[in-house]
Amino acid sequence: MDKTKISENNILELQFKTDIGLGERANIGVIVLSSDQTLEHEFRTLLDFNGVALYHARIPNEMEITKSSLAKMEADLPVAAALLPASFNFSAIGYGCTSGATIIGEARVEKAIQSVHPETLTTNPLTACKAALRALDLKRVALLTPYHPAITKEMQDNLLESGFEIPVTGSFFETDDFIVGRISSESILKSIVKIGATAECDGVFVSCTNLRVASVIEEAEALLGKPVTSSNHALAWHLLRLSGIQDCPENFGSLFRKQLSVKA
Repeated sequence: MDKTKISENNILELQFKTDIGLGERANIGVIVLSSDQTLEHEFRTLLDFNGVALYHARIPNEMEITKSSLAKMEADLPVAAALLPASFNFSAIGYGCTSGATIIGEARVEKAIQSVHPETLTTNPLTACKAALRALDLKRVALLTPYHPAITKEMQDNLLESGFEIPVTGSFFETDDFIVGRISSESILKSIVKIGATAECDGVFVSCTNLRVASVIEEAEALLGKPVTSSNHALAWHLLRLSGIQDCPENFGSLFRKQLSVKA
């Protein structure tokens, strides 16, 4: 006998079952700058694994990239993190701003996110960059940024203090984040090859989640014969590895064929 209920409004009450949801293997959260035009687009490819679900929240930021504008984001990090529901059971949450993590400080970024998600692993592009360089066994790294020299210098100093060598640095000297998001991948590729060709470096890191780098990583590596990674590239990889996803796709560059280094 069909026991389907019929309500007083003559609507059938149907039965259903639930499953674990889209993130059968991992639920990943990311906090994206309101000015960012690139991160979500690149993450659609970089995190395209069966059973991996991505959820993102946007954080307010100023279009002009300065030390003071970056520092202001610290106060809004818990607010943005709270837009990622704890009931989603995130395996890892990332803050998508390399320069922001540099100016605010990696530990303070983690503290802000974990004030809302205390049991969740966190990362950011600067932390992910260091983990990626260690996984690739790179010590001498060419650095490419879009930033004002003052912010680029802060990033240089941070990487030097972490034990890396930066024999060459290039920058687009652009402070408007809207324009940064419109810098062509062709321009970025040419710049990677220009600074990465020196024999003094063993690989290249391209900083800024708003730069369109992911699509040219493999070509850059083929031209240089050296590993290349970027903010979005390293962040996506680190979020996956922190979440226990060990897949090694062949078309995402040399980093995605690596697991986390024990030193990371």
